[in-house]
Amino acid sequence: MEQKVVAFESDEIDWGGSGAEEGGIVKKSKSLSMNVHSGLPDPLTGPVKCSLVKGDYLYFHYGCDGQDDRGWGCGYRTIQTVASWLCRNWFPLQGKHRPPPSLPEIQQALVTMGDKPASFSCSREWIGTFEASLVLDYFYDVPCKLVHVRGGGAELEHIAVEELHQHFEKHGSPVMMGGDRDNSSKGILGVCSGDRGSYLLVVDPHYYGCQLEQQELQKRGWVAWKRVSSLDQSSFYNLCMPQTAKKGT
Repeated sequence: MEQKVVAFESDEIDWGGSGAEEGGIVKKSKSLSMNVHSGLPDPLTGPVKCSLVKGDYLYFHYGCDGQDDRGWGCGYRTIQTVASWLCRNWFPLQGKHRPPPSLPEIQQALVTMGDKPASFSCSREWIGTFEASLVLDYFYDVPCKLVHVRGGGAELEHIAVEELHQHFEKHGSPVMMGGDRDNSSKGILGVCSGDRGSYLLVVDPHYYGCQLEQQELQKRGWVAWKRVSSLDQSSFYNLCMPQTAKKGT
């Protein structure tokens, strides 16, 4: 599929009301960038194995809906990026309109499921890969595989890299990644490995500001190939992988 960057009008997304929480929605983004990794060269030359996201997705980041969630909303934004892929590419949703859930909707869903107390709604509490698996199943009826990777280069290079290769080849969806010491949520859009090590294609939700074009996001490093060895070697990492392959494939 040819990758491209297109505008996505904000009036196509139901952001879940007026944003009653403190510092609520003040201005909606006019557009969201699509397929922001398109055009990035592979990080390695020579014999390499690269596995990438398949299909269209939107890039969600701090404040993209007008709600200032800096410092706590990265997990929510990564969920929204994954959800945007499901809206467009997962076969049970074809012909249906279920836009990515807003931050208030995500919080209320976790309360409704009993995972969080009522006080969690309208809070600024973080969420991670476990909550992401619950939310994606709640809104899209898609199961998720959770993979725990202990800290250390060998674990990341072998377990995480191989799991990601298998995921992108079979399922093709973005993956959510988070950890303990490295507790900044990130989206993973691909993996590339060769004799000189491995790289992850990371889309970072921590950008805050006006909407940027694809090339500017790449230039500033908000979507980039990151060497696996550059990750925090003392942190464990969890991967949330939507299981979207059709039965029998």
